[in-house]
Amino acid sequence: MQWPTHEVTNQVPELQDYNLFASDFALQEGLRQHDAGWHAESLLRFGGELGTREVLQLGELANRHQPELQTHDRFGRRIDSVDFHPSWHQLLALLRREGLHALPWTDPRPGAHVARAAGYYLQSQVEAGSLCPTTMTFASIPVLRNEPKLFASIEARLFSREHDPRDVPLAQKTSMLIGMGMTEKQGGSDVRTNATTARPYDGEGRGAAYLLTGHKWFFSAPMCDAHLVLARTENGLSCFFVPRWRPDGSKNTVLVQRLKDKLGNRSNSSSEVEFQDAYGIMVGDEGRGIPTIIEMANHTRLDCVIGSAGLMRQAFVQAAHHAHHRIAFGKRLAEQPLMRNVLSDLALESEAATVLMLRLARSFEAPQDPLERAWRRIVTPAAKFWICKRALEFTGECMEVWGGNGYVETGPMARHYREAPVNSIWEGSGNVMCLDVLRAIEREPEGFMMLLDDFSASAATHPGMSELVNGLRRALGTPPEQREALARRFVQRLALTAQACLMLKHAPTAMAEAFIASRIDSESGRVYGTLGSASLQQDILARAWPV
Repeated sequence: MQWPTHEVTNQVPELQDYNLFASDFALQEGLRQHDAGWHAESLLRFGGELGTREVLQLGELANRHQPELQTHDRFGRRIDSVDFHPSWHQLLALLRREGLHALPWTDPRPGAHVARAAGYYLQSQVEAGSLCPTTMTFASIPVLRNEPKLFASIEARLFSREHDPRDVPLAQKTSMLIGMGMTEKQGGSDVRTNATTARPYDGEGRGAAYLLTGHKWFFSAPMCDAHLVLARTENGLSCFFVPRWRPDGSKNTVLVQRLKDKLGNRSNSSSEVEFQDAYGIMVGDEGRGIPTIIEMANHTRLDCVIGSAGLMRQAFVQAAHHAHHRIAFGKRLAEQPLMRNVLSDLALESEAATVLMLRLARSFEAPQDPLERAWRRIVTPAAKFWICKRALEFTGECMEVWGGNGYVETGPMARHYREAPVNSIWEGSGNVMCLDVLRAIEREPEGFMMLLDDFSASAATHPGMSELVNGLRRALGTPPEQREALARRFVQRLALTAQACLMLKHAPTAMAEAFIASRIDSESGRVYGTLGSASLQQDILARAWPV
């Protein structure tokens, strides 16, 4: 027998059936500002679909029911197959249908990179693991285009808007996904230590077939139809296109040893593999594997920025929704002065991340423009360092708004928090990004000066901003032996300067002023909720979460 012991009250309703695009003013404005307004109608439809209970649940299901490796079939034959929950394939089908794997390449009109970034940012708020193979496929296209014969044989499948989950030879598929295999046990980010070897099989040099022997410590995602892999020939590290199936229809000898047991990103299968004379086609010049892959890395790093910005937006929306419904000490949390300060500060951080990721996406629109190249080559790794790093603190703060309810796996906050570190690590950790910024500036000092002039134009009327920009100029005089040790300090200042300039240019003036003041003020520190102006906070929240 059961009887009621209490009445369930003051529990926050689940956030669902809302439009992710229509509720995000900063994103809508950014599309118009960067010539991508033509995609707004599609994003409005997509944002409404992503906010439905059914689609939001896909993210939860894909992470609860994790991929399972099947190395052999029941007859003992080696198959190296990974089984996924149906929700995983539904998420990939959404990404594919929206063209987020190839939009700028299939529809190369002005604003295409920005339009694609906006769609990617929206889906990242639902589920992050499915973004990994989508990003790698997207980033591989400009690299593979440089191999006309190979690209001609796979172009239709790369550009297809269908998702084909079958593990069959490419000739039988309607679409394909591309993965990556770079790091090995002994090197990690130091890929120059890679020991996997490639020997000629049918010809030599770019476009020729080789046989690869060795291993990869992180191989994502093993069920992709092909991977771009680094392996060593007699002339150094080269890049290879390694399909799951050989041209003769037999399974390629890419043996999956195990799946990684990861902190987050659990829906996505990351693996360890060994190559036993695995068939591969050389992409790019022999011995130039790292420069070949760097072009791909520029795109994947941007997607890390977009994904972290999207994660921050979703964490903020969940926190704001909770605070508008939960009552504590006689008032809604959102009406409590200190909580309102915290939420407003989080809203500023989220918008600053959004405007920066859109500006970086725009820089990919004009590859020949020197200023755009500076944004792309210098600011992208700085943004990856800073925004991905901030996402860790940000999601933790949003979880805290929920209190104990945020710390349990039955709600969304724990998954978002576990997801936050991956973008800071993948495609180069924080130190690697900071050193890459220094390297880019040393190689292209004229581009950096153009970037500073661009910042100065935005900061001309703001004394605090002018000092930030001048600080970056002075940093150029730091003795070379000190630059590396101080790289994080410099890159943090660079990222904040870029965000502040963009906020001045695109956000309401009062919000931009609040962002700049709080980020420059040494008393504010790095915790959220230290804004000085209480009168502005309501306006910030109304813009960030219009309930």
